[in-house]
Amino acid sequence: MCQIMELISFVIPCYGSEKTVEPVIKEIKQTVAGKDGYDYEIIAVNDCSPDNVWNVLVGLAKEDKRVKPVHLAKNMNRPGAVMAGLNLAEGDIVIIMDDDGQCPMDKLFDLIEPLHNGYDVSMADYPERKQSVFKDFGTIVNKKMTEWVIDRPKDLQFTNFMALKKYIVKEIVKYDNPYPYMTGLILRSTDSIKNVPMEERSRLEGRTTFTFSKMLKLWVNGLTAFSIKPLRVSSLLGFVCAALGALFGLITIIRKLLNPAISEGWSSIVAIILFVGGLIMLMLGMIGEYLGRIYISINESPQFVIREKINFEKRENRDE
Repeated sequence: MCQIMELISFVIPCYGSEKTVEPVIKEIKQTVAGKDGYDYEIIAVNDCSPDNVWNVLVGLAKEDKRVKPVHLAKNMNRPGAVMAGLNLAEGDIVIIMDDDGQCPMDKLFDLIEPLHNGYDVSMADYPERKQSVFKDFGTIVNKKMTEWVIDRPKDLQFTNFMALKKYIVKEIVKYDNPYPYMTGLILRSTDSIKNVPMEERSRLEGRTTFTFSKMLKLWVNGLTAFSIKPLRVSSLLGFVCAALGALFGLITIIRKLLNPAISEGWSSIVAIILFVGGLIMLMLGMIGEYLGRIYISINESPQFVIREKINFEKRENRDE
């Protein structure tokens, strides 16, 4: 009797990892080869990396048809690279992971187990993160922000090492907005998510490419991609400022009536004008961010553009 093989698709966004991606892929192959009942494909997405990572991936693809490199035409940052990989993934289970060796592959099947027990998504939960103070700060801010903006459960940890069922991936790739935000896409698709405790590894080599500008883009995406709460806060601030202004004006009139000789208080007036003007500019900026995203979405700006892909012949023939 022929055994049905479960296909695992590994999606690995690659940037600046010419020295780490090969050992990462080799460990994936060794891990899955040691487990019966599974086959795999490794979709490594080169996010227009400035180093030699594409040639490394091409060499690995020549050795093994299950290694499937994807070359993006321009740098789209990690969310765009992940979406490119998800759109090409055919697996019953899809694993999203990093290219730096920090994801503990020896815990792969611990990560997959919750999906066989009824969960839709499982994610690594690292009690101790092996990352810089700068990135720790960004992680904390992003967590608190998503708890408020998109009602992320407080006890749920989101990391870059996760497993998703095929139908969840199909739901995620329906999103064609040029600003994909993985946390929001997962939370709007399912609440059946399980954390799996494990120890994060140290980077194999090099330093993180997660810069302040990338962190800022992540925060803006989190604020605006799946919620209008920031706009509601702007409205509330506008109402509060208007009420305070009316109250201050009333107090000024009463004081002037009771004591006509009282000073005008130019400094306080200037301070109030600057404060209210700053709030107005902040609110206009927030509204402008939403309008700008709508404009770019209407123009159908792409999440990613694929320049080249290798070892996807089976998929291409099926689509004809």
